[in-house]
Amino acid sequence: MIEEKIVVRIQNGLQARIATEFVQKSSFFNSEINLIKNGRSVVAKSIMGVMSLAIREDEEITIIANGSDEQAAIVALRDSLSNKKR
Repeated sequence: MIEEKIVVRIQNGLQARIATEFVQKSSFFNSEINLIKNGRSVVAKSIMGVMSLAIREDEEITIIANGSDEQAAIVALRDSLSNKKR
């Protein structure tokens, strides 16, 4: 299991289109992946769960991955949220 805190750098946060892309990327991996914001955990492969967190730009979240491709999942998801402005 890998756990990593990141600060979201996506302009306007995870609104519908970006959240959908994030869920699709999460679903590519075999690992179980969860997002945590303010103590609330959701499955990263669930659009309803991700949208319910209302993740905004500059907020800190935690990504947890557990499985055979957990390292690759963490890297890909971290990079998709923290390294670019959209």
